[in-house]
Amino acid sequence: MSRAKQFPFDVARRVTSREVEAARKAIEVKLGKKRPRRGRPPKGKEKFRAVSIRLSPTVLSWAKKEGRRRGVGYQTVINEVLLRASA
Repeated sequence: MSRAKQFPFDVARRVTSREVEAARKAIEVKLGKKRPRRGRPPKGKEKFRAVSIRLSPTVLSWAKKEGRRRGVGYQTVINEVLLRASA
């Protein structure tokens, strides 16, 4: 099956939400920790806005390392630092 045209779509089935949830739980059990949340931040009274910013590679690598260490995304780390600096 080197090409998508050769995939047997007529006999393939969709994965149910129950199967997806069971797979997620199995991964968590195997890894021994909760999987990080992905996707858009939750909607609430404070909404986030998409921006584009140029950062020094040193700052970016620090934020990514710090995010991995804390189990959060690097953008979250940058956002927290900026919020602390503005307070």
